[in-house]
Amino acid sequence: MARINLNESVSMAMSSLWSNKLRTFLTLLGIIIGVLSIIAVVSIIQGLNNYVYTKFAFYGANDFSVSKFSMTGGSLKEWREMLKRKDLTLDDMRLVRNQCKSCELVGATVNTTRTVKFRNQYLKDVNVRGVTHLDHIIGSVVELERGRHFQREDEEHSRYVCIIGADITEKLFPYLDPLGKRIKIGTHNFLVVGLGQEKGKVIGFSQDNYVRIPITTFHKIYGSRRSIDINIHTLSQEQLETAREEVRTILRSKRHVSFKDPDDFSFASSETFIQVYKTLTSSIYIAMIAISSLALLVGGIVVMNIMLVAVTERTKEIGIRMAIGARRNDILIQFLIEAATISTTGGIIGILIGFAIAKVFTAVTSWPSSIEPVSIAVAIFVSASVGIFFGIYPANKAAKLDPIEALRA
Repeated sequence: MARINLNESVSMAMSSLWSNKLRTFLTLLGIIIGVLSIIAVVSIIQGLNNYVYTKFAFYGANDFSVSKFSMTGGSLKEWREMLKRKDLTLDDMRLVRNQCKSCELVGATVNTTRTVKFRNQYLKDVNVRGVTHLDHIIGSVVELERGRHFQREDEEHSRYVCIIGADITEKLFPYLDPLGKRIKIGTHNFLVVGLGQEKGKVIGFSQDNYVRIPITTFHKIYGSRRSIDINIHTLSQEQLETAREEVRTILRSKRHVSFKDPDDFSFASSETFIQVYKTLTSSIYIAMIAISSLALLVGGIVVMNIMLVAVTERTKEIGIRMAIGARRNDILIQFLIEAATISTTGGIIGILIGFAIAKVFTAVTSWPSSIEPVSIAVAIFVSASVGIFFGIYPANKAAKLDPIEALRA
């Protein structure tokens, strides 16, 4: 009877929690907030990781693009330098197409946003893409539900034909077949010749809110004084780096870039997209760690204070246990187990709430979420560790009580 076993210590801790619900809630609040923020953020980001890494493969392992601006951003000074760069043009694309031996296919895209209208229905901020006739099989491959892709003649004769994404089909043609119909892009009429297959969303952004038109038609309407993206497909991943160096040499030579100066254009591939995503999520992780650490620190201090109160309230009990043979080590372990039980209970509640928040977030935003067993194990371990760490002082204080003085309490 002198020594406390694990079940008894856990039972005593749970009885203490249940006997004073308000104090229990305030005690566990910091632990709950810390753990739920970890679980919610990790669940959402883990789900996004699984989803995004699959979706970002859309660009193709053998493909890359050349742009005026870098996707990875940079400082304000770097952006100002990029603004001074020369635009990439169709002449640049044709030169790469003719001279790059490792490039299997070379295409180009250019983008703007416009209002698209059919009869009385219209959509604002639709992505209008001017594309070359082979661009649909380079990088972000476009599959058609029905209809046809652009032909060389569409590009050569700047025809007013278009391919529309699934969002346009759904919102402007809910009850009609769009093929053969004419839509208005801005102030110009276009014949719909193809319907893109639905791709869905990536991190909340639709991939189907687009209209594709021949790039020469785009330049005819909106002017050619804007930079294009040159898209390149190679036969294998092994040739990608070789092709990139070839393209770099071709463009630097044409643009008269000195060997001492850096490139005045930027490369992008599926790895670039993933790197940008990692940069964004790393900031979220840092914020999560800061919030969680602060909440766990506050929660740990509250647990320590509550355990100090418990030591004071149970001084007589401690004296009796010592009088009938309990060692100081037994008292120390008893209070450490109680502190760990309290904080672990908060951790479990935090896990459940965090998981619920992640699922609600998924339901509201359609962003995926996923809970890994490792995350749950880590959360429980961290919450238990907080209880043990902050429980050492009150447990040690209880263990050092003088049995005679304790019995007089």
